[in-house]
Amino acid sequence: RFSLLLLNLEEYYFEQHTATHILNKDCKDERKFRGSLKICSKSIIFEPDDNIQPIIKIPLRDCISIKAPEDNEANNPFTRNTSGGISVVCSQVFLIKERNVIAPYKTVRGRTEHLFQLGVAWKVADVVQTLHQLYRASCLDKMGDQAAMITAILQSRLARTSFDKNRFQSISETLHMECKAEMVTPLVTNPGHVCVTDANLYFQPLNGYPKPVVQITLQNVRRIYKRRHGLMPLGLEVFCTENDLCSDIYLKFYNYQDRDEVYFLIATYIENHIAEHTAESYMLQWQRGHISNYQYLLHLNNLADRSCNDLSQYPVFPWIIADYSSSVLDLTKPETFRDLSKPVGALNKERLDRLVTRYQEMPDPKFMYGSHYSSPGYVLFYLVRVAPEYMLCLQNGKFDHADRMFNRFQRANIKSWLFFKFQLIPEFYENDSSFLVNSLKLDLGKRQGGKMVEDVELPPWASGPDDFLQKSQEALESPYVSEHLHEWIDIIFGYKQKGSEAVAAHNVFHPLTYEGGVDLNSIMDPNEKVALLTQILEFGQTPKQLFTTPHPQRIIPKLKSLSRASSHSISIAESPVSPNEESFEDLTEESITLAWNNIAKLKLDKQYKIHKEAITGIAVTCNGSSVFTTSQDSTLKMFSKDSKTIQRSVSFSNMALSSCLILPGDTTVISSSWDNHIYFYSIAFGRQQDVLMGHDDAVSKICWRDGRLFSASWDSTVKVWPCVPGETSSNKKHHFELLAELEHDVSVNTIDLNAANTILASGTKEGTVSVWDINTATVLHQLPCHSGTVFHAAFSPAFFILFASFFCTDSRHLLSTGEDCCFKVIDVQTGMLISSVTTEEPQRCFKWDGNTILSGSQSGELLIWDLLGGKVTERIKGHTGAVTSMWMNEQCNSVITGGEDKQIMFWKLQY
Repeated sequence: RFSLLLLNLEEYYFEQHTATHILNKDCKDERKFRGSLKICSKSIIFEPDDNIQPIIKIPLRDCISIKAPEDNEANNPFTRNTSGGISVVCSQVFLIKERNVIAPYKTVRGRTEHLFQLGVAWKVADVVQTLHQLYRASCLDKMGDQAAMITAILQSRLARTSFDKNRFQSISETLHMECKAEMVTPLVTNPGHVCVTDANLYFQPLNGYPKPVVQITLQNVRRIYKRRHGLMPLGLEVFCTENDLCSDIYLKFYNYQDRDEVYFLIATYIENHIAEHTAESYMLQWQRGHISNYQYLLHLNNLADRSCNDLSQYPVFPWIIADYSSSVLDLTKPETFRDLSKPVGALNKERLDRLVTRYQEMPDPKFMYGSHYSSPGYVLFYLVRVAPEYMLCLQNGKFDHADRMFNRFQRANIKSWLFFKFQLIPEFYENDSSFLVNSLKLDLGKRQGGKMVEDVELPPWASGPDDFLQKSQEALESPYVSEHLHEWIDIIFGYKQKGSEAVAAHNVFHPLTYEGGVDLNSIMDPNEKVALLTQILEFGQTPKQLFTTPHPQRIIPKLKSLSRASSHSISIAESPVSPNEESFEDLTEESITLAWNNIAKLKLDKQYKIHKEAITGIAVTCNGSSVFTTSQDSTLKMFSKDSKTIQRSVSFSNMALSSCLILPGDTTVISSSWDNHIYFYSIAFGRQQDVLMGHDDAVSKICWRDGRLFSASWDSTVKVWPCVPGETSSNKKHHFELLAELEHDVSVNTIDLNAANTILASGTKEGTVSVWDINTATVLHQLPCHSGTVFHAAFSPAFFILFASFFCTDSRHLLSTGEDCCFKVIDVQTGMLISSVTTEEPQRCFKWDGNTILSGSQSGELLIWDLLGGKVTERIKGHTGAVTSMWMNEQCNSVITGGEDKQIMFWKLQY
């Protein structure tokens, strides 16, 4: 029945002894109870073996005398002789779990004597000496002095002990390090020794509780996080699962050097087995629909130092439902939900006006809310029915007043409750509804009106606790919440958490709640330090800030829905067109999905050496019969797939050509050149029909869309020109009017257009990626993504799978690759860098569907990447030099690559 929750906050359990508790010694009604005597830093606890008898807790500060029989100092009230064991006389004692019932502690006031006979008599002197020492600490006037003396006693005990190497799982294990630490569980910590070997992480509690050794096999570790505990960077939490909320062990070290060394040893062991996930990588998965809203919030909480083992930093989830009165919960109505763009405390206008007025009149440091939206008290407000002992521990052996309990949801209507300000916890969106039911039959008190506190009263739309949780889960994953969840993230984890944006959003809390709000190491006064630490642990802490720019919105489906089967597991038999056909005439979304799901089956069909230097561009006519290529050998060549011969070879100058494209109608090929010019070649007439002299340095890349030609140049510009296919195919020379000029600081190496032809992306030779609004010719975002030349950049395609069910037309993401061996993903809406994948070598060009990348490497291989997993899933041998150019048909089942080996290679999917 004993647990560390019987201790006070910040109290330690040191040792235990088998003992007998004797009542009314030498009297007719003398009674004896065998059990266990626990010596703690602020109290003596006796746990009887008989569950009917209460656990006795004697605060050391309430002791009047502590006596041992072998002492001879008659004048010392704490050491006078007495027959038998250890006599403790006190003015107050707490009786806990009488008849093994969890209930508020019973307080017995008045002078009482308790005699404890130890099972090992020779230990009496040591135990009494320890109790004297701890008694002196508990009698110090100032809390800081008490904490300092107890800490000294604890450190002395730890220094006299070490990890028992006999506890190793194998005699062949190699010890890497050993240090002192505390295992953290909600509201309590347990000191002991940490040991890291080449195979295991061990923790041995100083007191042997709850078991002699906690062992974690390193091979099973899946996640490891550094934690901020008590405002100090001393915590470390280890998970052996991918998605569980609760960890396998949480450790708090006495210095950050030990913490960092243990982290390094474990991280080094697992780095070859597990990909490290960042907030940005989870964001990309969430935007793409690969993880749910619940999973994403779980990951963000983990990354923001939120832990189930730390009630002052418990995971935070949004309160999303506003309707608690309807008989049916309609998730299609916006009014069913609360405004996620505002803090909960700002939803009530009357309250907000009062808060703003107070804030404006307040001297620095200013704050709007005197209490936090997440604190131990609020967490246990929800969980008291399943975690009553935690509430009793937090509130000195008492439950909260019955009318302040979590009684019903109608009262918790956040639009009408003037004083409501806290968020929810993950349990509201999980499958265990026990926290809503008083299954333990706890006596939680009687409310006004005489009604006992029992189960939580549910809203009319919930038929029971399980149904309530199911509907809450559906609400969390609903289209409305998916569309607005980024607004809540901005407030809790993002750019509206601190600074001027927090003020504007009415989201300012006490400075002590923020990471870095106070430096405890700089506070010399121990009493002030203890007071601050106690205040912050009970008040709650703001999550670590994960984002400093607006969080991107989730990509919401805008086209027809597909079944999960059709998007995840389209079989060959289900395919609308035979995969052996040369092309898919119907060009359905299913066929594109099928192609990308099988992209690893890409096989080399044919290859031809047609140039004298590296190939720089590939364009194919609509019917696929003719392939145009440009090269650094200054030629534009037309290759016939049918005859397998070069039908035309054109040289416009003696300078290299850098790219090419074919205008609609297959009448004109446009090529860009290092001689600063853009050349127009008539396929029908077989001659150069026009030239655009529009740049002052080499033209590096050209794109065409909707009657406009876009040219990038090493002269640090991107220029926009009118270019209508019918006009360019005439024999007359065309006058090119400059429509827009996008100026850069350095040479531009590549460009790409989004599907709507409204946004252009450019990549420079110095690694900058810029996103431009084409209509206004203004830069929207500019990011130093790469440390060298940006080789290629491309928007996510017009169609891609969303949450395995939907297709979307928004080019929301921009992928770039560079000389620095990295893929980078940018959210186009916010300009946030949301993913970075490191490659073994530079990837020169690529195609992607938003999730999977087919890239051409510096060494000539074609690589297939799982972007979300950040890893290569397939390697395909290709060119003998760098892959410099890549073309893919609209059905995504045919690919042509060009390389430094002067060859073009034709690839086909072989199902």
